[in-house]
Amino acid sequence: MAIFRTRLGKLLLILLIGAGIWLSPVPQGVKPEAWHLLAIFTATVVGLILSPYPLGAMAIFSLTMVAACGLLSVDAVLAGFADSTIWMIACAFFISRGFIKTGFGKRVGYLFIRLLGHNTLGLAYGLVLTDLIFAPAMPSTSARCGGIITPLFRSIAEAYESTPERGTERKIGAFLVQCVFQCNAITCAMFLTSMAGNPMVAKLAGGMGLTITWTDWAIAAIVPGLISLAVIPLLLYRFYPPELKRTPEMRQIAAEKLREMGKLSRNEWIVLCVFLGLVGLWVLGSSLQINATLTAFLGLSVLLLTGALTWDDVIGEKEAWHTVVWFAVLLTLANQLNKLGFISWFGGLIAGYVQGMHWLPMLGILLLAYYYTHYMMASAIAHISAMYAIFVSIAIAAGAPPMLTVLVFGMFSNLYMATTHYSGGPAPILFGCNYIPLATWWKIGFLLSLVVIPIWLIIGSSWWKVLGFW
Repeated sequence: MAIFRTRLGKLLLILLIGAGIWLSPVPQGVKPEAWHLLAIFTATVVGLILSPYPLGAMAIFSLTMVAACGLLSVDAVLAGFADSTIWMIACAFFISRGFIKTGFGKRVGYLFIRLLGHNTLGLAYGLVLTDLIFAPAMPSTSARCGGIITPLFRSIAEAYESTPERGTERKIGAFLVQCVFQCNAITCAMFLTSMAGNPMVAKLAGGMGLTITWTDWAIAAIVPGLISLAVIPLLLYRFYPPELKRTPEMRQIAAEKLREMGKLSRNEWIVLCVFLGLVGLWVLGSSLQINATLTAFLGLSVLLLTGALTWDDVIGEKEAWHTVVWFAVLLTLANQLNKLGFISWFGGLIAGYVQGMHWLPMLGILLLAYYYTHYMMASAIAHISAMYAIFVSIAIAAGAPPMLTVLVFGMFSNLYMATTHYSGGPAPILFGCNYIPLATWWKIGFLLSLVVIPIWLIIGSSWWKVLGFW
């Protein structure tokens, strides 16, 4: 099996999986073109997991195969790049660059540290609140963690000489790393625009005839989300405590950093106004009939017109353009599978095996399976692409309320990013700081899942009952 660890071996494995599905007998009730498209789609998702090439490159390979095999015309495949959801995400990536470039993100972080930094637990909540504040307008979790939160946490750890090099990780750094990592998955789950995969969830739900608005998602997630953010640092403080408990100096350090930064610059004021405008229009967009993508373009245009961002900043935002490519291709394939009836057929097939079971426990079982299968995934996007539509269709076919189902699976598509050191964009960034051993990292991720999942399934379901989702 050693051959499959090489790039060539991984490509060979992907081709074998795709060819195996393509050449196998087509099930009754499925169109041949749907089955062949499934072969390419499955091979693409396996490619995303094995990663012999970057995700965008794998998407291009997939696009080429679909067109070359005549399953879709070139125009039909490229039509995915015109999808408005893709460009809303891209614009939000560009806008998030403004938070980092102007220093506004760090300023907000230092404000929370000055306010709450009298002890280690307060510092943790300060970092978590910083992440929460920027989550609605920053779909790049890597940008939030890598550009704003991680520099803040490292400056705190180094101020108290808590570094892996000194062997003093447990003094304060290890505790803060896990607070940031675990709570980042929660902030991602709280807003439609806080993780790049969430608009993809909304688009897949739209293909099933269900519309998820920004407000629907935020209201549904607010109660279990805030409870999770309050509980996680407390649990870590109790069961994975820092050696240093009191940090009175940190408030003074934060105040000094803010003095060095001076008053809000012109560009920071612009970024702040754009941020407030974006969130306001996304919240009120459905009632004002303002398209979410138009809102994102308006925010980007203001930043460009005022010079807070330059065009070089936009074209240099590699992660955004990378997202446009893979999102367009995967969304096209997933939508086409749905149009050809494969998703509904597969959902009905599985639903037949759980026939007679009440939808409520069945939904819980499916959500647990959906969550823990992420241990086999190195990408939240790959997980959504491979499993979201199928799991949702199974639950709905078995009687689960449609709107509740698409929302709760969407939220769980973020919660599972708190598991492994490769579970999503922030994981390798934070794990790479070397504050926590691998075994401990996995152990904390699993144990906290035993707390977070019940919060969302029990408290969350009660809240969704109040909202009328079931």
